[in-house]
Amino acid sequence: MKHKETGHKKNADPASVKWISKLKDYILLIKFTLSFMVVFSTVVSFLIAPNEQFFVRNKITSVLLLFAAGMLVTGSANAINQLLEKTSDSLMKRTAKRPVASGRMSIEEAGIFAFITGAAGVFMMWWFFNAESAMISLFSLFLYGFIYTPLKKVNSVSVLVGAIPGALPCLIGWLAAFGNGPIAWTGGWVLFAIQFLWQFPHFWAIAWLAHKDYTTAGFKLLPADKGPTRFTAMQSIIYSALMIPVGFLPYYVGIGGLTSMFILLGCNLWMVYVSVLLFIRMDAASARRVMFSSYFYLMIVLLALFANRGVAIAL
Repeated sequence: MKHKETGHKKNADPASVKWISKLKDYILLIKFTLSFMVVFSTVVSFLIAPNEQFFVRNKITSVLLLFAAGMLVTGSANAINQLLEKTSDSLMKRTAKRPVASGRMSIEEAGIFAFITGAAGVFMMWWFFNAESAMISLFSLFLYGFIYTPLKKVNSVSVLVGAIPGALPCLIGWLAAFGNGPIAWTGGWVLFAIQFLWQFPHFWAIAWLAHKDYTTAGFKLLPADKGPTRFTAMQSIIYSALMIPVGFLPYYVGIGGLTSMFILLGCNLWMVYVSVLLFIRMDAASARRVMFSSYFYLMIVLLALFANRGVAIAL
């Protein structure tokens, strides 16, 4: 009887199994976790922006629409990235099972998906928010997909170039909050600067840990040609140190209070500390500490600024 039930399940499952498998491939294609992290900064920046009309009406709807549009644009950029890096991804252990690299998804299918999602996301930004946020979303998509991605095999300056679309989600979220009314850009650029500098110690820690894989695929992502060196660790210290003065800017432009300023200062000093440890110890454990610290850094900093915004509204 048990054997018959198993056989019945096998006969009933193929279609659903295929559908689930395809869904998993699309989740891998858009790099869901990375996309979610990017859109998180977009949404929080949107919430930080001092636009009173957002807090009066359509609060949940606005956030959901922004989240959906952000996931579409970011997912499109990541799909383009996998299209252009099909061969490179197949050479690396950590990426060989991606749908395009493994051959489970055709280039044509991934290309159509990237075009539709990118166009839909940009249209949503324009229709529901404003032209400024839509145009910067399109620029970010183009810069990440067609400039940063191929540049990774040419020169490590690609990290600098990639940090621009990596930080633009903060500016996009900020601008989206103003609708079609007058826009105050300053706060958006401050949030951009914070996320721009944050990416260097964050990404170099990842590149440090995945150096062998990246080298096999021909990527040049560390600032030193010889791989993980003290020069790379020193660069992480420098960019982490630059984050300290930038961390005071939210307070001085009026999007952060004293409490959030000290939280940012503490986070920035911690990033300097873990980068210094990497310089001293020069090991994978220290690089991993920088990487995980950077993940928590962004979440804590943005939420601290958002909490400050909530207090300001309450008052």
